Amino acid sequence: MTATPPLPPPDWPGQRLGLPETGPRSVARLGRRIAALAIDWGVAVALSAGFFGYDSIATLLIFVGLQVLFTVVVNASLGHLLLGLRVVPMAGGLLGVWRPLVRALLIALVIPALLFDENNRGLHDRAAGTILLRR
Repeated sequence: MTATPPLPPPDWPGQRLGLPETGPRSVARLGRRIAALAIDWGVAVALSAGFFGYDSIATLLIFVGLQVLFTVVVNASLGHLLLGLRVVPMAGGLLGVWRPLVRALLIALVIPALLFDENNRGLHDRAAGTILLRR
């Protein structure tokens, strides 16, 4: 039995998934992902400061709650919307509630979002069966 040679690395994230290199439906790059996360965290901090005296637990709960709410309703967090991104399920169909919930809880743990594959899918996206694409 002979081993099959490993595939060469793709030229861009999402190439092996049949996604374009740039433009609509291309995989979101790291810069946009970080900027969207910063926007989302900033909104959570502002709400926490305004209503809960900037309590750290309240900030985290607001962040997770907003992630789930926005992703369930419009397939994107507020930061994603502002930067032209959307969360879609890899298998097609609707996101439902469980995918945004799993995704948001794992983002709150930080480490899963820092570890990603050749398609720029973090562990949080892989666990939820989602991918972040440009609109």
